[in-house]
Amino acid sequence: MSLRHGPAALAAALAWAAASRAGEIPDALVVLEASVDLPGREAAAVPPRFVLLRDGQVFAGGSDRLYAGKLDKRELQALDKRAQQVRKLPGLGTYVQFGAEPKGSYRLRLLKDKDKPVEIRIAGSPAAALAQMQPLASFVADLASFHHPSLRPFAPASFALGVREGALAGGCRPWAFTVALEDALAAPRAVSAAEASGWPTGALPASVCAGDRRYVVTLRPLLPGEQP
Repeated sequence: MSLRHGPAALAAALAWAAASRAGEIPDALVVLEASVDLPGREAAAVPPRFVLLRDGQVFAGGSDRLYAGKLDKRELQALDKRAQQVRKLPGLGTYVQFGAEPKGSYRLRLLKDKDKPVEIRIAGSPAAALAQMQPLASFVADLASFHHPSLRPFAPASFALGVREGALAGGCRPWAFTVALEDALAAPRAVSAAEASGWPTGALPASVCAGDRRYVVTLRPLLPGEQP
């Protein structure tokens, strides 16, 4: 398989990137986001697939929720070493395509050097990577399926409330947040975990009715210190 930068694949990756999270995560060393293409899910509200903080805290996510854990010093150093190897790959650009018919998209951010952060948008399966891109492919694959014995369900203190006009199948709920609907339509807003209680979270949306209009509402879990 060859490494390609085809217009169609690039357009698809950029389309997902436009919907990906804009918030910055304080003290993050490595962040991996993955596209989710499932019926009835909202891509813009998907939690990050993997986050490593400078103190060794680690978060792993699915489409709806996050798990939190802690790496020891040796594990942290090993993961950081792999991230630095990726940074130094010859010919590494900001967009990489694995395989001729890529399915799936990732956004990898390497943030140890705050003055020279690296962001790579990836289309395709890591299994289809060329030999020279194996350090990147294996790194992404391992982060995407990350497991650690310390991982436990993460209870976020707040969520990013996202709203767009649209109708979902079935009934709808009334607007029940202290944030004004008009403000949430303009840009995502932070709401407390107490306000989000009882609502679907992550990429799983809820339907809201306000007057004669219907809206799609999402609540993306926020990591410590993160803003919408």
